[in-house]
Amino acid sequence: MTGEAKCWIVHVVDDDMAVCSSLKFALEIEGFCVRTYASSRELLDAEISCRGCMIVDYNLPGLNGLDLLNELDRRDVKLPSFLITSNPAAHVRRRADHQGVAIIEKPLLGNQLSEAVRDSYCRSRPC
Repeated sequence: MTGEAKCWIVHVVDDDMAVCSSLKFALEIEGFCVRTYASSRELLDAEISCRGCMIVDYNLPGLNGLDLLNELDRRDVKLPSFLITSNPAAHVRRRADHQGVAIIEKPLLGNQLSEAVRDSYCRSRPC
């Protein structure tokens, strides 16, 4: 990625710090700037860049991932978003689809998540 990717921030929200650390490492190797958050509250209290994307775990303490993304939308923070979760129930899939949020299932094997992040970056600017 170019230097422009450093201005484009991947926000990772997961209460499992091992997941946050591994995603941060993998995405920074690809040239992205990554910020991690251990809870919905931590993200909501942060200053969010208008350029980037969100990777949000569904099972968060407090607000679940979809409720968090709904609250961000209410605050007019509209970034491409990816929900990471294991075995999502049908109602979670329907709600994510309704909110326009892609689900990427755990365990995060292969390159599906990094490719989704790269694609959202390319859609935001010519690659």
